[in-house]
Amino acid sequence: MRWVGILESCGWKRAISGALDLLYPPVCALCGERLTHGKALCVGCGMDLPRLVAPFCECCGEMFQGKIDRPFACSNCKDRSFAFAFARPAMVRDARTLDLIHRLKYGREIHMAGELGRLGLESFADPRLEPALDGGWPLVPVPLHRKRLRHRHFNQAGEIALVLSAQTGLPVLGALCRTRQTDTQTRLSRKQRMENLRGAFEITRHGRRWIERQPAGAVLIDDVLTTGSTVNECAKILRRAGFKKVMVVTVMRG
Repeated sequence: MRWVGILESCGWKRAISGALDLLYPPVCALCGERLTHGKALCVGCGMDLPRLVAPFCECCGEMFQGKIDRPFACSNCKDRSFAFAFARPAMVRDARTLDLIHRLKYGREIHMAGELGRLGLESFADPRLEPALDGGWPLVPVPLHRKRLRHRHFNQAGEIALVLSAQTGLPVLGALCRTRQTDTQTRLSRKQRMENLRGAFEITRHGRRWIERQPAGAVLIDDVLTTGSTVNECAKILRRAGFKKVMVVTVMRG
């Protein structure tokens, strides 16, 4: 596996996880069924989580409730331009999926990254992502500010990207850094989110070196896409630095 700009940390995590499994046998995070082989969800619960299926907005992945036989853009994306080509979530908003994400981010249940990464992998069945798979485009996690990273000890987008990398063979690239700590986006309007994020990201030296060799494209990775403001700001920086095309993959559409 190829690693660029991100420290390899899976080995010691796997060792600790295996030891903990012996002491505390794992159970399904949703139903409590006993599990094996490092899983966090049983087969039934994993299959029961609602996936994003067509028809959906070709820009942001918002699912269309009804029948339509042509590509369309939802009301939030219509007449808007994005720095990314499209965003492809794997899952629609659901309380159970959101709980798994929150348990990873805020509960620091690092093992949830494996399940969320496996769910996110389903996005790569979208034929629009074939150029990334064929071309070996890097997976670029949306970064955390260093203060938040010190508090949380990991970047959830980075952990999900590592799982996706192991499954797709695509490299993980720390192409972006967060230079300014921003207020939480949860209660902000789209306009406020855009202003809140302005100037918050920069390209890294690892990103610049990659672009010098392979500027074709990159795949931004995040846990949830809500308004798309964060990934759009990240995509702007990647495009300005020289990436010709940026696609977005997230676990869930918020």
